Amino acid sequence: MALLGSATARASSRPTAAGSAGTVQNGASQPLYSYANAVRETVWVDTGLDGDGNGRTDRVAADIIRPSEPAAAGLKIPVIMDASPYYSCCGRGNEDQLKTYDAQGKPLQFPLFYDNYFVSRGYAVVLVDLAGTNRSDGCVDVGGPSDITSAKAVVDWLNGRATGYSARTGGSSVTPAWTNGSVGMIGKSWDGTIANGVAATGVQGLKTIVPISAISSWYDYYRSDGAPLYSGTPADLAGEVESSTAVSHCSAVQKQLAAGSPSNGNWSSLWQQRDYVASAANVKASVFVVHGMQDLNVRDINFSQWWTALAQTGVDRKIWLSQTGHVDPFDYRRGAWVDTLHSWFDHYLLGVDNGIQNAPVADIERAPDTWTQDATWPAPGTVTSTVNLKPGALTTAAGSGTASFTDNPNLGEDDWAADVNSTTKEKTAFTTGALTQDLRMSGGGTITLSVKSSTKSAHLSAVLVDLGPAVIRNYEGAGVGITTLSTRSCWGDSTAGDSACFLDTAADTAQVGYTIFSRGWADLGHYAGLNQTATITPGTSYSITFNLAGTDHVVPAGHKLALIVAGTDNGLLNPASTKPTITVDLAHSSLHLPLVGGAGTLPQAVHPAALTATPLRGLPSDRAVRTDRLADFR
Repeated sequence: MALLGSATARASSRPTAAGSAGTVQNGASQPLYSYANAVRETVWVDTGLDGDGNGRTDRVAADIIRPSEPAAAGLKIPVIMDASPYYSCCGRGNEDQLKTYDAQGKPLQFPLFYDNYFVSRGYAVVLVDLAGTNRSDGCVDVGGPSDITSAKAVVDWLNGRATGYSARTGGSSVTPAWTNGSVGMIGKSWDGTIANGVAATGVQGLKTIVPISAISSWYDYYRSDGAPLYSGTPADLAGEVESSTAVSHCSAVQKQLAAGSPSNGNWSSLWQQRDYVASAANVKASVFVVHGMQDLNVRDINFSQWWTALAQTGVDRKIWLSQTGHVDPFDYRRGAWVDTLHSWFDHYLLGVDNGIQNAPVADIERAPDTWTQDATWPAPGTVTSTVNLKPGALTTAAGSGTASFTDNPNLGEDDWAADVNSTTKEKTAFTTGALTQDLRMSGGGTITLSVKSSTKSAHLSAVLVDLGPAVIRNYEGAGVGITTLSTRSCWGDSTAGDSACFLDTAADTAQVGYTIFSRGWADLGHYAGLNQTATITPGTSYSITFNLAGTDHVVPAGHKLALIVAGTDNGLLNPASTKPTITVDLAHSSLHLPLVGGAGTLPQAVHPAALTATPLRGLPSDRAVRTDRLADFR
């Protein structure tokens, strides 16, 4: 992957007319409307699809809460929209909130704080059940045409281009006369993924998206340069969220999902349909990306490649990168998050000239609850730099020599990093000497390896490690970086059926002797590309280049930078069918890293430290916890 672009264009995402909701005072929307008296209703929007094959076009349920005062005053309001498959099966947020309804079927609880906080400030909040989930018709197709169309149809309805009804079947036509058609989509994980996908259609009326821990290409959720990741299958995921009606009508879609996602890692038409990066040129909405740099669920390549592609579109962009795993910013930086999101939506949906478009583009968490900012991202002064390999060493001089290891699928990156100072047969490690100045990687890198395998199949892992003591978020713990407390804080207005008070959180921290900060995986059989698996001849040399996940990490002066190359990364990568011994030709292998200040920040003379048997200490968790969390896509 090429170095992420640092240019930030600001011209194309134009906000709507200021103060259209009637709540803007002193440069911000104010809570002037009644949340208790808000209109709560459901509209079923016709998607034009018949995914469940019952001879009728599918309707998706859009649960709406909006202030009643604007319509009475002749004012029109914008929409904050979260389209999700999780509103009845699994819940949203740290407390797994579900939608609830009264005896007449009107919505009572709208999960998360968006309604509690924003409705009184002049916004409607619309929560959409994706096709095949909760109260919607159709079938779940995991990021495909049904998922995206079912959300896009609601944006179209809000802009007068689709038909909504008062009932799931029959009913009367409903027109959204109360809205100005300006929509901002937000959501974490699958929800944020849908926001990416809808934006990639270029739909008119979508003014901004806020994808949190979101997928940009579904191939990169299930595969990594040909290697199968520990993520299950699309058919499995669909089965977890389908409504009972969909389960009985959608077996054909399930079969298509299984057939279209081959376990051999090959690219397919199914993955092409779900590659939003390829359609990034269509995006017209501004984009506020939020991701955890230790997200081992929706891995970091998803945000970095999306950010790179968006750099070519000229849309306004903003990014937050935390030290957490798969966590919503409401649960690790709550006050700043609510304030920033408030300003973001005020600007792009209400047209408030609050200056957020001129604020620093990037917020980066350097240590638990310690943040820095950059005017652009990747950071100013970032240069793609080549780092070469010698036995045991990273060097700016020419590489030379060979190294070898034997795949052991029972071990993973924590095992390798803990033994980085020891010679072990299951990995090979390369380190710098102690750094004389800070070394910052900002963006996504690549690694090129020239290797020979002793067998006909081989998987490869590459891990970048900061060798030195630090206090970090415990991203492998049960809360993937946060601890949930027993106290609550309130963010907006409440009713008996929908509280604005949420459990507080704190950073879950750990003192460690090393920090893994970027990773990449590949299948050697895809050295020539992803379209098909090549035949590997044992003993023959092959060159393969694969991605290292985007990140922003500073290796402090006095620490060492290490690269570990190995086979199966247990708990993150499914093993190959064999356990090969791999020989790496170091003279023809190299790293390409986005380094602030370039490779000149590396020591001029690079020598590996003397190998010892002293293990380093990693996170205080076990791999069983980590792999269990991977199944929780929410």
